Amino acid sequence: MNRKLKECNIRNYSIYVRRMPDGNYYLFSYFEYTGSDFKGDMKRMAADPMTQKWWKETDPCQMPLPDRDEGEWWASMEEVYHLN
Repeated sequence: MNRKLKECNIRNYSIYVRRMPDGNYYLFSYFEYTGSDFKGDMKRMAADPMTQKWWKETDPCQMPLPDRDEGEWWASMEEVYHLN
């Protein structure tokens, strides 16, 4: 899985879990994309059998936010500060 992420130009990838005041747990992720064809790289990742196996196990644990972009699983967040 890690090798496929790197092959698809994903770097510095982290997933966080946080229990919010409503009692539910929420996942937040951060990654840096270093390629030039994000949609193409995401299609390559989605075609990978190991990625498909991972998603089959983890997707039932996730409930996408209703205001995410159409066709997206994760909802985007606006970056308001970044220190290089």
